[in-house]
Formats: sequence, structure tokens, C-alpha cells
Amino acid sequence: MGMPVEEAMQQVQTMDRNVLLDARNVTMQFGGLIAVNDVSLQVHSGEIVGLIGPNGAGKTTFFNCLTGLYKPTFGMVTFDGKPLPPKPRMVVREGMARTFQNIRLFHNMTAIENVMVGMYSRTKTNAIDAVFRLPRHRREEIASTRRAQELLEFVGLTGVGDTLSRNLPYGDQRRLEIARALATEPKLLLLDEPTAGMNPQETRQAEELIFKIRDLGLAVLVIEHDMRFIFNLCDRVSCLVRGAVLVEGPGDVVQNDPRVIEAYIGSPAAPPAATTDPLNGGVADA
Repeated sequence: MGMPVEEAMQQVQTMDRNVLLDARNVTMQFGGLIAVNDVSLQVHSGEIVGLIGPNGAGKTTFFNCLTGLYKPTFGMVTFDGKPLPPKPRMVVREGMARTFQNIRLFHNMTAIENVMVGMYSRTKTNAIDAVFRLPRHRREEIASTRRAQELLEFVGLTGVGDTLSRNLPYGDQRRLEIARALATEPKLLLLDEPTAGMNPQETRQAEELIFKIRDLGLAVLVIEHDMRFIFNLCDRVSCLVRGAVLVEGPGDVVQNDPRVIEAYIGSPAAPPAATTDPLNGGVADA
């Protein structure tokens, strides 16, 4: 017997409230090239969603549409129930932060300074406050330093605050970029290939860190080519091929979908066709 109508409607309303990111029919064209083709994706609060696909499938371009680097040719992106402005700074202020496929740190700044950069979208200090070191600037500087140290410890970078970011090992630079993104106080964190170039131990540490982030109540949307990592990590996975969604669902469903396997490794070779043997007037094997 089905549940009462009132209870069913209440569940639907609860699900609607939990939708944090809602991308509808997003299309991105560059001249005659359609890089992202009618892609729809939802991310709920506290959920980890994976985005996979072969190279050139449009994953990073889709990320750029979500974060305001590109304005979609068609479609709409809403965040926390409001249309998302196609401006990166405004997207960050709304509560969405990202890391990049190629690490983008300030290499001549220390680790703690890199994290503090992420906090400036939330501080109120203006140029005059900073130049004359007025009380508001001093208060926010002290609070930002303390918070940056906490975030470095959270991502596993205790004791490296005064180290120039360029002198950190590769895996630590990846974690530092995540700490800087967390400094913006996001509700949704977008990670573009967070384990690229990592060894197995660093990959396991990255997985544990993302679970810790989810446990804080944040949602995570992650692009990754490491299939073992993505299917262990994610609640749902969406596969893009040639800019369009091929399949979406739980990891075990997507992992075993023949279309996904074919997209990555190709279809099996067809058996050789039979040919006619002119000498015998019959059919011979090719």
C-alpha cells in the first residue's frame, strides 16, 4: 500500500530543498563546435557526485560553465535555489569553490598566504583599511591567519605554513589548493582531477580528505580519470561522452554499463568477414 499523499508531497518538498546545484540543459558552443551538449546535472547537499568521461568529453568545459568562467550558450544553472551569475567572483560569494586540473597556486607566496587569499571574498577590509592598517584590517588579518592555520591542519599540512608553495611536494600542493578553496566557505566544492599525478598513497589520502570534507556537510562534485578512486568515493556518477551525458546513476551501475566500457576501451573487433574463393567457387575464410 502506498504512503499517504501528504507524506509523499512532504518528501518531494524535502528533496527539492536539498538540491544545491541544478544545471539544466547546459550547452556550450565555440563557433561550430559543441563542447557541452544539453547536459543536466543535480547535486544535493552532503552528496559526492563524480563526473567521468574520456579526454575531450567536455568535463572541464562543463565545470567552467558552472563556475562562471564561461557563460553557457543555452541552459540555466541555479545554486541554492537562485540563478547563478556567470561571474567567478559572484559564484564564489554564492558558495561554490573549485580547484583546477593544472595546479594554480601563487608560487612566490607561502602556504598560509595562499590560503588567506581565499578568505578575501568574505572579508570587509578595503584598500584604505589595508594601507593605513586600521583596526578592522588588523582584526581580520589575525582572524584570517588563525583560520588559515586551521585549514592547513585540516587538509594534513601541519607545520608548512611558512613554506613557499613552490617548494612543497606535488601532493601537498594539491592539498593546499583544496585548503584555499575551503577558505572561501563554500557549500559546494568542485574538484578537477584532484589525484592527477599522485601515487597510490597520496590518492588514498585524497580520498580520505574528501570524505572529511563531506562530513562537514559540504557537497562535492569531482572530475577524475582514476576509476577505482571515483567509484569508491561517489554516491552518484555521471559519464560524459562527446559533450553529452551518456549515463548517470550509482557507481556500480555506471561501472558495468556496456556503453561506458565502450566509451573508454572501444567496441570489440568484429569477426572477419567471409570471402568468396574463385578457385573453388565457394566461400573461404578471410
